[in-house]
Amino acid sequence: MTTAKTIHRQKLAFDNPEALQALIGSNNGRLKLVERTSGAQVNLRGNEITIEGDEAATETAKTALEQLYELALAGKPLSSDDVVRAVQLLKGDTGQSIQGVFGDTILTPRSGRPIAPKGPTQKKYVDLVRTNDIMFSVGPAGTGKTYLGVALAVRALLDKQVRRIILTRPAVEAGERLGFLPGTLEEKVDPYLRPLYDALHDMLEPDKLERFMTDGTIEIAPLAFMRGRTLSGSFIILDEAQNTTPEQMKMFLTRMGFDSKAVVTGDITQTDLPRGQRSGLRDALELVDGIRGIGIVEFSHEDVVRHPLVAALIRAYDSRDRARFEARERERGEHVERTSSHELGPATDEPQ
Repeated sequence: MTTAKTIHRQKLAFDNPEALQALIGSNNGRLKLVERTSGAQVNLRGNEITIEGDEAATETAKTALEQLYELALAGKPLSSDDVVRAVQLLKGDTGQSIQGVFGDTILTPRSGRPIAPKGPTQKKYVDLVRTNDIMFSVGPAGTGKTYLGVALAVRALLDKQVRRIILTRPAVEAGERLGFLPGTLEEKVDPYLRPLYDALHDMLEPDKLERFMTDGTIEIAPLAFMRGRTLSGSFIILDEAQNTTPEQMKMFLTRMGFDSKAVVTGDITQTDLPRGQRSGLRDALELVDGIRGIGIVEFSHEDVVRHPLVAALIRAYDSRDRARFEARERERGEHVERTSSHELGPATDEPQ
């Protein structure tokens, strides 16, 4: 016998038309995001929003709308991404404060939109970068690892906590042998460092960024070119660290000088190293765990801050890859069993 689900209903009234419009978005688009993310049905009539669904979904949607409305009243610009992240944040704990996470502004870039954590894992990441000299940030694409790292580096530079920013990435496709490529050093590594440049262009005025690049305040440093250097007074970001070898990772981590901070980002499931080559990121994570002054944060597909479909796609790929891995392991086990049986040969009762 199937038990009917109890439908809960909540009704909210909003007095400020401008804040309400910021909350619901164009054509009620943000209300639809609240509905899709929370699992509750959300309807607008005049200045009232009615929420219906099971108890958990209704409470999540209600708390999200109330807190987002308060942010809108305070003049904080809201995006569709903010709405989705707010609902996801509250799904696990409706007692959390959206303002406590979203309100931790790292930087207000030239676009005018403040850069702040978009969820509890990003907030933990930001806090750990501030309190540790070396930070490992691990997880899938779209979780904000690199973008937040660059924002924290720019903030530290503008606050004169460091004298320069150094951005580096292993150029696996070029085998780190960049000398044969035409052009200046910057031109050679530009394809590999483009995501870092894109982030910088979002955060700094073009003339200021050009000046910083020209005088070496912001420096590109391909991993292969960092050997033998001591990097003091610097904020150093090693991106795509899953593509380093253990030797390269050791070399990078031992470059740090005084008054420096290093952020290492990567996804250990997406290495481009040759088959059989151990990732320096995976190796380092095993070695540094528990060392004081080194922080580690792990993101999951739940922390993806791109379009909601990106998280769904990551889950689909992860599920497929897991199934393939398990199939290979079963096949390997069956092969070993067949080989062992063949080597033992048929049983015999003949006297020895």
